[in-house]
Amino acid sequence: MKKTIKQFINNLIDSSKDLAPIIGVVSFFQIIVLQQSIPNLMDIIMGTGFVLLGLTLFVYGLKLGLFPIGEALAYGFVKKGSIFWLLLFSFALGFGTTVAEPALIAITNEAAKIAKLGGIVNTQTEINNYAKTLRFTVAISVGLAVVIGVLRILKGWPIQYLIISGYLLVIATTFFAPDFIIGLAYDSGGVTTSTITVPLLTALGVGLASSISGRNPLTDGFGMIAIASLLPIIAVMLFGILQ
Repeated sequence: MKKTIKQFINNLIDSSKDLAPIIGVVSFFQIIVLQQSIPNLMDIIMGTGFVLLGLTLFVYGLKLGLFPIGEALAYGFVKKGSIFWLLLFSFALGFGTTVAEPALIAITNEAAKIAKLGGIVNTQTEINNYAKTLRFTVAISVGLAVVIGVLRILKGWPIQYLIISGYLLVIATTFFAPDFIIGLAYDSGGVTTSTITVPLLTALGVGLASSISGRNPLTDGFGMIAIASLLPIIAVMLFGILQ
């Protein structure tokens, strides 16, 4: 119990250090540059406290739960020796975490509203279907990206070739995609690698590389997120081309 409390306090201190530069920048420009008092100061202080507590609990939860379970699952599938189940699990993990990603839900709902203003969809049913289709398109692409990332670790493929090839495909699809979908596609690559997806995929990559003989967790375990941020861009632009 004492160890848990001590670790939580250490995480709280680390979170305070992370937030300090943001608070410093905002305070400097508000007070020194704009020379204005901070509006609703008590609300801001209370909100900052909630952010600090939430960030601390989030980081603590990652260390306590998500990272260990991701690594344990990766090790378990390697021990089982079935590539099929490992790849199926990898796809399901990428798909499931992305579908549940709050940032993706927000951006697809907003994109559907904008699509209505642009005359692409009209009824509320079409708006909901547009948002859902876009969301599942991104989720499937992330699932495939995780499968590619797992194969890279298993086969020892150099990551730079995958990244270069991915960006070439991004450039190629950009030329053919409708203008209205390009910005959304590029944003989709960022929102899919957020609070839920990143910890689990990182844990999967590091755990997998740690479990396979001849693989280095430092050089082979990372890079999954980079691949997962590329495929959604391509998938959303293809979505716009084929729509």
